[in-house]
Amino acid sequence: MAKGKYADWITDEGLIKLEGYARDGLIDDQVAAKIGIARQTLYEWKKKYPVIDDALKRGKEVVDRHVESCLLKNATGYTYTEDVPMRIKEKYYDEKDRLCEKEKVIVVQVNKQKPAETVAQIFWLKNRKPENWRDKQNIEHSGNIEHTPNPFEQLSPDELRKIAGLET
Repeated sequence: MAKGKYADWITDEGLIKLEGYARDGLIDDQVAAKIGIARQTLYEWKKKYPVIDDALKRGKEVVDRHVESCLLKNATGYTYTEDVPMRIKEKYYDEKDRLCEKEKVIVVQVNKQKPAETVAQIFWLKNRKPENWRDKQNIEHSGNIEHTPNPFEQLSPDELRKIAGLET
């Protein structure tokens, strides 16, 4: 596919490639470089040819949804199944009536619980409900702030030491 020609990128094949680039996590600057055009040209194409914009949005949407889903799972915790190898010893008698032992490994499926992650919960809440969960709170104060004067403000260091009992 020739790089840089919009006609090549508005074909079914071209749109699938663009969607794939976005799904791979490439940002617009990287997509533009990948197809051999300037970032500004890609922006112009997105405005002029909505199919290009739609393909890029679809690709990004798939990844964004997947990441959101994973973040939510981590924020709430989940159960998963893990294959765990276990050693089992078998005792048996051989043809000469001797007690023998052999070991074999079997795989057992074990249900495990992934606890909720506090960091994922904080991230989720800060982004979903920033008015309630942001770190920085904007507080307005209307009224006067009274300053209590320091009664020792006019004293010299020597006088302060005498008061503190450090000098005699």
